[in-house]
Amino acid sequence: MSITFLEVKEYPDTEVQKNQVLTLEEWQEKWVSRKIGFHQEQGHQLLKKHLDTFLKGENGLRVFFPLCGKAVEMKWFADLGHSVVGVEISELGIREFFTEQNLSYSEEPMMEIPGAKVFKSSSGNISLYCCNLFDLPRANIGKFDRIWDRGSLVAVNPGDPMADIMLSLTRKAFANLLAVLSYDPTKHKFFFTLFLFYLGPPFYVPDAEVKKLFGKLFTF
Repeated sequence: MSITFLEVKEYPDTEVQKNQVLTLEEWQEKWVSRKIGFHQEQGHQLLKKHLDTFLKGENGLRVFFPLCGKAVEMKWFADLGHSVVGVEISELGIREFFTEQNLSYSEEPMMEIPGAKVFKSSSGNISLYCCNLFDLPRANIGKFDRIWDRGSLVAVNPGDPMADIMLSLTRKAFANLLAVLSYDPTKHKFFFTLFLFYLGPPFYVPDAEVKKLFGKLFTF
């Protein structure tokens, strides 16, 4: 499997980003206070542009949405006949997804993770887990054919084992469409602070870091 990177300038000094990650409580508060500028009501342009390449004409795929929020793209995949699984710490965000997409759903506690819940569409092809992403592997949710990551790798602390969890959830022949940002964190500290206050991170994740995390599976 191969992955292509855009030619962008790298900024090796990312020390300014360390330990700036938001707590789970702060993420939940952003949903309550409506500081959710990261949500895209019309869906992500990157996914729209590369959707056919991403799916490769395959049917009945299992698609994983890490830190899914209320992403409208989950409905897109479900309507195409795929099974969607997401994980999100905000119960409010999950409920808003089902309400805004006019989907009936059920909810039940997760015995494997105390305090966590899973919300399932009545059609059975969308399951959203309300819990810490790093606890999710304990739920034995199976393997995935596709991962659409438009905001999780840039939201977790740079030292967290995000890639290890993603790889543990994938089948051998999988595809991961990953959206990251390119900016110089040493020159934009003020704007980064504003992002933290209003949106939460996006951390700068250079191509070199992506290759380090996923390179053993890809040919560049």
